[in-house]
Amino acid sequence: MKFLAGVPRFVFFTGKGGVGKTSIACATAVVLARAGRRVLLVSTDPASNVGQVFRVAVGNTVTAISGVPGLWALEIDPEQAVAAYRERVLAPMRGVLPEADIASMTEQLSGSCTTEVASFNEFTALLTDETSGYDHVLFDTAPTGHTIRLLQLPGSWSEFLTSGGDAGCLGPLSGLDKQKAVYAAAVAALADPQRTRLVLVARPSRSTLAEIARTRSELASVGLADQYVVINGMLPDNVDSGDPLVAATRRRERAAIEAMPASVRELPRDLVELQATNIVGVDALTTLFDPTPPQPASSTAPEPAVAAVADAPLAALVDDIEADGPCLIMCMGKGGVGKTTVAVAVAVALAERGHDVHLSTTDPAGDLTETIAGSLEHLQVSRIDPAQAVADYRARVMAGKGAGLDDAGRAALTEDLRSPCTDEVAVFQSFSHVIAESRRRFVVIDTAPTGHTLLLLDATGSYHRDIVRQMTPGTRFVTPLMRLQDPRTTKVLLVTLPETTPVLEAAELQSDLERAGIHPWAWIIDNSLAAAASTDPLLRRRAAAELDQIHRVTTHTDRYAVIPALTEEPVGIPALAALTHTSRQATTTGQRSFPN
Repeated sequence: MKFLAGVPRFVFFTGKGGVGKTSIACATAVVLARAGRRVLLVSTDPASNVGQVFRVAVGNTVTAISGVPGLWALEIDPEQAVAAYRERVLAPMRGVLPEADIASMTEQLSGSCTTEVASFNEFTALLTDETSGYDHVLFDTAPTGHTIRLLQLPGSWSEFLTSGGDAGCLGPLSGLDKQKAVYAAAVAALADPQRTRLVLVARPSRSTLAEIARTRSELASVGLADQYVVINGMLPDNVDSGDPLVAATRRRERAAIEAMPASVRELPRDLVELQATNIVGVDALTTLFDPTPPQPASSTAPEPAVAAVADAPLAALVDDIEADGPCLIMCMGKGGVGKTTVAVAVAVALAERGHDVHLSTTDPAGDLTETIAGSLEHLQVSRIDPAQAVADYRARVMAGKGAGLDDAGRAALTEDLRSPCTDEVAVFQSFSHVIAESRRRFVVIDTAPTGHTLLLLDATGSYHRDIVRQMTPGTRFVTPLMRLQDPRTTKVLLVTLPETTPVLEAAELQSDLERAGIHPWAWIIDNSLAAAASTDPLLRRRAAAELDQIHRVTTHTDRYAVIPALTEEPVGIPALAALTHTSRQATTTGQRSFPN
């Protein structure tokens, strides 16, 4: 592995959920420990499964890994870190400020930015401790460039806040003043290539390679310049069973790598082959980087119970949506899980049935038009330009809130307005007029705000009033939120993959939405090998591993659909329509049985 050559003390692994960065991080830890190094593996991932990979209980205390002398692991629980951090910030204000303001501040301290800052607060000591005795500290999940930039800003956060600077993500920073020197040392460690390396992990797919290109640029801009790429899950060259799905997968992988962004192509790169089963246990981790070609999977490998998911067609969900009449349909999920395909397929199905449908997205217009590859009667397609929406929103806030601030305050507000929370607020305001159309026709939205953003928009207190002041005349946001909370008028479809991390992330998104009073209507499991009935031994074994995750989905919802892995990309109206042409099963959606 190229990224293991001359590896420095600190190594960060980052990438989309489900790309295998935890497996890569764990395998790296084993390799280094067996080379005689003292290694600490730290996970800051909310969906951490380091303990499951090593088959030991790992928590908030440093734990020795049995069977690997010199290796210890630590899982920083983001929820506990956020709760402790939030209480430190809010405790002095209880009994001083009105309860409504405390509630508003609590919600400001409940989003992704707070999680990032709180997690960074937890592992800062590891970046600055020169006496710990560890030769290497590996981090499963790196801080974002946004978080690092926030910690680099000059000035006093508490002074900025008390002077009226109450914008979206500065709340998480209100307790950081006393640790400025510690954070400066941690940021310096991150920017030193002699001490820190970044490993960007991706699958051989266009979406995950595009994601690491964005991450590469963002983290390079704040000093993390020593970067490597690991493309995980490549189909082995010796898999050639004649299965059409194998041939199609290989074509897509090669096309994705050939089309990878130039900024990623120029980095040192390692390829890791797809394994027949999940990487669990030290023995499996030891073989993950083994260059020896794997033996073909046994012909006696267990076949997945395809019948267990055959009665969950997307067509059944479309039938139920149609029966309830015009409504808003929001397709939500992490990047790379297929939510754009699901959104377009649902919109095409409803339009083909003669209903007026408006499909709107924040994805680039080219991606959507390429997916549809044509036009269809009754289907209107629009695009909200997120860059323009965010730029307009930032300009309004700087002209209003920023007008009375000094240079340090304006710098802090400018950085705050680069946060994901700000982007979601700005885009949601642009969505509001589209949402209103769902009273008279079906409106399908691809990419939607999180529950945290929606709660911020509806919160009482100064943040709420600030949002109202910044909105353009005639823009409405309370009524859309009320419609989102009504299952008769809004149907949220959570899209995921039948893999551990994507399912955990979808469950977290569901919890986030439920805090805002929004209950997802259904889950969509995309790209399932278990539903594809592959004949290839390796893919059959992968399919068998999906069943536990599909069963886990049923513990979160009683209504779901499964889309099989396809030999061809669902591009063009005929291919998209085919996803919803399956006849409805006798069993009612949401009443399906599932094997134990």
